[in-house]
Amino acid sequence: MRFFVSFALLLFVGEAAADKTEAETCLRTKIWDGYNEGWAVRTAVTAELKENEHRIYLVTLYAGNEYRFQVCGDPNVKDVDVILHDNAGKELMRDSTDDREPMLSYKPTVTDTYYVAVYAASLEKPAAGGADPKAQAQAAGVSLAVTYR
Repeated sequence: MRFFVSFALLLFVGEAAADKTEAETCLRTKIWDGYNEGWAVRTAVTAELKENEHRIYLVTLYAGNEYRFQVCGDPNVKDVDVILHDNAGKELMRDSTDDREPMLSYKPTVTDTYYVAVYAASLEKPAAGGADPKAQAQAAGVSLAVTYR
């Protein structure tokens, strides 16, 4: 048993594990701050993404409401993007920042189904002095909230 535990620990040296709890905590803070400005939560989800992976979420947006798409990545995230597509798949808007907490605002003129993509563009490399200088974060926790008012 002792050999198995030691071997399992070696497998994780130099790799940063995803921290979905950290991403969710960040997002909850943003949601609570939004309540004070009149925002309500439409949906909130969390995923684990590897570098260059994405998740696509289907959401109905109602004409006349204003929406915010807020994302929080855990510390393994260097850059995460949020992209909004219409029902036909045409890109309507995209986050252009290089950070782990992007946000988009959108006010649809037509009630319809939209697609929100969350893309892990880049993950952090581990701190210098790690066991493997080529190692990088294997995955990251990423949370998305769609809020409206």
